[in-house]
Amino acid sequence: MSKRISRRTVLRGAGVTMALPWMESLPCFAAAPAGGSTAAQQFPKRFGVIFMGNGVNEDHWGSEGSGAEMKLSKTLSPLEPIKGKVNVIHGLFQKRATGQGIHPAQTGALLSGAAIQKGAILRAGITVDQMIASRVGQDTPQSSIVLACEQPMTGYHETNFSLAYSSHISWQSPESPVPNEVYPSLAWDNLFENRGSLRNMSILDRVREDATSLTKKISSGDKAKLEEYLTSVREVETRIDKMRGAKDKAEDVAKAKNKPVFSMDRPANGLPEDLREHARLMCDVIAIAFQTDKTRVATLLLARDLSAMIYPWLGVKDGHHGASHNNLSDSYEGISRFHLSQLAYLAQKLDSMPEGEGTVLDNSCLMWLSNMWIGRKHDNTRLPLVTAGGLGGTLKTGRTLDYVNAGDENRKLCSLFLSIMDRMDVRVDRFGDADTRLAGV
Repeated sequence: MSKRISRRTVLRGAGVTMALPWMESLPCFAAAPAGGSTAAQQFPKRFGVIFMGNGVNEDHWGSEGSGAEMKLSKTLSPLEPIKGKVNVIHGLFQKRATGQGIHPAQTGALLSGAAIQKGAILRAGITVDQMIASRVGQDTPQSSIVLACEQPMTGYHETNFSLAYSSHISWQSPESPVPNEVYPSLAWDNLFENRGSLRNMSILDRVREDATSLTKKISSGDKAKLEEYLTSVREVETRIDKMRGAKDKAEDVAKAKNKPVFSMDRPANGLPEDLREHARLMCDVIAIAFQTDKTRVATLLLARDLSAMIYPWLGVKDGHHGASHNNLSDSYEGISRFHLSQLAYLAQKLDSMPEGEGTVLDNSCLMWLSNMWIGRKHDNTRLPLVTAGGLGGTLKTGRTLDYVNAGDENRKLCSLFLSIMDRMDVRVDRFGDADTRLAGV
């Protein structure tokens, strides 16, 4: 299976390769594997996590029913166009993240279920995204991409937990989080091997000769698909180039002031001033990374725990963390809905990418979650969580799954991770605090 996928047709150019989207007239996609012809058997599975810190407005977070009759609450309303491909999961939690203090203790092991450690020495656990990446990452140029829209914090919280726990959701070892890439231009350059003078040359210019040759071998329908694909890559690349200029300018200013760029506020540090632009660019990077098979695992931290992010377009005066202490307000509901809409945007983008009889979303699982339920109480006894995508037909979607009253042993977040890993063909007996799969998934 992996050998067949590794031979997937690519466009090649100066120092770059781009795996092509599915095209029915290409021989590598036309041949069905033995025993069936479904997209689930032909295409790689992808896993992505989107995180927002500090919880939601619980009065406007809810869902009922399934399928076309599923009813979504105000905060979940951005998912309405794709509700048949999502699961809203109520009541899961991380037991080891409760009763240990607020903020860092609630975030440091969110994706691992490990028991984290206070003091100067970091001790957490390998997270589910990195567990999957360690098994499937050898089939792609990058085992995973770890993105963020906010710089990490340094120092310690009043609970004596390192603020590294609040700033990172992906951990490659118990002692080391995966560094967050906050600059869209660097995330893009890492995907497409943009180094040295190649940074100033369009990816499409580098593969133009190969693309022109390919158009002579494919059907008219696939020619239109190829053109649409290349246009979408170029559109993102153009927006990325603008961000690259801002980053280069920020580095020059920082050098002149003899101070590190990360110590500067946005937009002086070269990051987009508007989170809407930043988040969309990062979602676009993930979408193209999945479509071009540069990686099959991604995480995106939109707003970290203890986030200072501001939302002037929503009319919110407080920063994210401050606003979460009044989480029942209309303002904080707007913040939560904005962040949930990033899942909807990415899911719809993946769902617009044909792949066999389905779409890239059909062969993916995106998971949106926060580290707590109620910000004003720092309550993480249950967590808001939504998944999108069917993992190649292995994950039934369009459902409300309610574990609120299932009992603590039956509502472990790590049990969900085990279930997802099974479907990604990553099988382990135990993960975090769970040794059983989540019932009903």
